[in-house]
Amino acid sequence: MASRIEIGKALRAKRTELGYTQLALSKLTGIHKSTISEIENGRFSGSFDIFERLLDALGLTFEVEHKTHRLPDWDDLDTLFNEDET
Repeated sequence: MASRIEIGKALRAKRTELGYTQLALSKLTGIHKSTISEIENGRFSGSFDIFERLLDALGLTFEVEHKTHRLPDWDDLDTLFNEDET
């Protein structure tokens, strides 16, 4: 699942692609402009109803996926455990 910051960036990109300002989207959805800004900056922790209204206005959907874990490649291990020489 994407982080709040990644979700916010995707929403901002879609909003600008559609030609909406935050203020115009605020008027369309009834969601305060500062709340839209919080969502786009990954700082929103409010109700799912607000988030759902914003997604609907942008023509997007929310999907839940199983969490996957990826083990590092052998070549990445040296980088992960590299100690800075100071």
